[in-house]
Amino acid sequence: AVATGIKRVKPESAVFTYQGDGDLASIGTAEIVHAAMRGEKITTIFVNNAIYGMTGGQMAPTTLVGQKATTAPYGRDENHAGMPIRISEMLATMSKAAFIERVSVHDVKHIIQAKKAIKKAFQLQMEGKGFTLVEVLSTCPTNWGKTPIEALKWLQENMIPYYPLGNFKNIEEVK
Repeated sequence: AVATGIKRVKPESAVFTYQGDGDLASIGTAEIVHAAMRGEKITTIFVNNAIYGMTGGQMAPTTLVGQKATTAPYGRDENHAGMPIRISEMLATMSKAAFIERVSVHDVKHIIQAKKAIKKAFQLQMEGKGFTLVEVLSTCPTNWGKTPIEALKWLQENMIPYYPLGNFKNIEEVK
């Protein structure tokens, strides 16, 4: 809501939000959905580490089935907690969303791809094309109980199969 207000008052400004999965995919879901539906000319960088990383490692809306968290010590149970939400796929269905892409930062190749996606999102925002979002799959070694190297491997082997990388919407490619 704040980003929307800033962009509407100062449309020449590059406006972005930097949000984690606990924020955007939980308490901020209504706001992000409606910003995309309205085509707000803002960019969102959505960091998905599949856990509430800054508040103690609780289960997030993006926590994978079977993934352990302080509030799910036996792992996420899909029959109790449902399935992890795929925000990028959902927002890509919004007609006024201009650019939705999921990237990862688990190795150099993917970091370079992430930088390109973020640059494209800002470019389209500044061209007035509409709402843009880049979802960044990221690690949380501390709350995952892994070393940094183990966390990078876990992201690649577990998160990417459920949250596939790629572009879900690019207004420039719509015919």
